[in-house]
Amino acid sequence: MIATDLARAAVLLTVPLAYAAGVLTLVQLYAAVLAVGTLSVFFNVCNPPLFVALVPADQYLRGTALINGSRAATYVAGPGLGGLLVQLLAAPLALVVDALSFLVSAAFLRRIDPAEPPPADREHGGTAEGMRWIRRDPVIRATLLGTATVNLFTFVIGALFVLYATRELHFSAGLLGAVMAAAAVGTLLGAAVTGRLSARIGVGPALLFGLVLFPAPLLLFPLAGGSVTASAALLFGAEFLSGVGVMILDITAGAVFAACIPDALRSRVSGAYQAVNYGVRPLGSLLGGLLGSALGLRPALWIAAVGAVCSGLWVLFSPIPRMRELPVQDGEEGSEG
Repeated sequence: MIATDLARAAVLLTVPLAYAAGVLTLVQLYAAVLAVGTLSVFFNVCNPPLFVALVPADQYLRGTALINGSRAATYVAGPGLGGLLVQLLAAPLALVVDALSFLVSAAFLRRIDPAEPPPADREHGGTAEGMRWIRRDPVIRATLLGTATVNLFTFVIGALFVLYATRELHFSAGLLGAVMAAAAVGTLLGAAVTGRLSARIGVGPALLFGLVLFPAPLLLFPLAGGSVTASAALLFGAEFLSGVGVMILDITAGAVFAACIPDALRSRVSGAYQAVNYGVRPLGSLLGGLLGSALGLRPALWIAAVGAVCSGLWVLFSPIPRMRELPVQDGEEGSEG
């Protein structure tokens, strides 16, 4: 993780250096984005084992809430700060600040000394082995099917939303930005309430609730119409509630992963999970373009919103709704969930 932080900082710094030398090209920008994205995959796959090595088992939910809450705060502050830096420094120079953020991350990671579990012996490949484990585990399998389905259909919506809001609802750029920012504000509330919600109704039911609350407000998108003010209010509420739902889902799912996945296979399972969960996203964007072109924006949004809400069925008919507490692996103290 430290190596990927340093590498991402180095890659980003090539952009302002090339800009200062007058040799920056679009090809270099594409290459830099590809390299940073690839390195981020390595970082993200290593993150779950590090989390488990640092956080006690009885604090998984609280720790996941803190991590996701801080991420939600960056979603609120980051775009505004980025815009300010671009205005003050110009876009290539603003990337220097972005590069420095990776150096700060590496410095913090360097200060910890986690007791990392030894990896399992390699059998038939990392990601393939992780996928086989997911197929055998009913909890993680149902969560993957649910989150992959909701991601597929919400990315269909994402591919159509800006066009729909500007062409059919006649939103200005500023109004559109305000509506979309409502989701980031909702994630802050979601991070704050997830712990209490899980304690009240159980971790598994909270996960299912988040998986439903995330896409359900999006049914309001194709219902919007009439005055711009009324449409904006409707979509603002939908984005806000959806942000609450996605944070409840992310926090509870992260805690369940930490509790259920064996330490030795954690990175392999995480890599396999992300390969599917992230892999459906570009497919969703492509499907959104096809549906929007063939059926029109509003009918395509109806199909995507209904499909996203139905993603909860994967979890509903699994052991997850009966999971009141996080399960405890062998060797850990506590009661079995």
